[in-house]
Amino acid sequence: MPIVLIGPMGAGKSRVGQRLASAVDAPFIDTDVRITERYGPIDEIFAREGEEYFRIIEREIVADALREESVISLGGGAVLHPETQADLEDLPVVWLQVSAEAVAPRLSGSTRPLLAEGGIGAWKAILESRRPVYEALADLRIDTSRRSVARIVEEITEWFGGAR
Repeated sequence: MPIVLIGPMGAGKSRVGQRLASAVDAPFIDTDVRITERYGPIDEIFAREGEEYFRIIEREIVADALREESVISLGGGAVLHPETQADLEDLPVVWLQVSAEAVAPRLSGSTRPLLAEGGIGAWKAILESRRPVYEALADLRIDTSRRSVARIVEEITEWFGGAR
């Protein structure tokens, strides 16, 4: 512990994380939720302060979360910070992958700031730019495109040796 879920927007990190935390009897932390609770809606932070400011507060929230014995869902771009990458080196990290076809309906009507102009094309570009970081950090990769949350959780708990 902690077990950390990484991956692009819409991969299912929050849904899987909640179920995984329940399965291993651990608290669940969604760093995007913590940011929203402390600083307000993410899209408003981007509009008001910009992405650079958002990444600073995101790093603060992520650093705090990684000190807790929990299942943690990181925002898609949280892994871009070098200190977060270093923090994740010795932790179990699961990269939840998803196809563009499967994610499109999940993101429909989204207010996510990085998709505001560009939709699924922007999502693909963001994924490709982050792919090397996800690959370097991941201990386990799971495609969530067409699999049940229950099966995904089962696979993660089997990989990491069951409940902790």
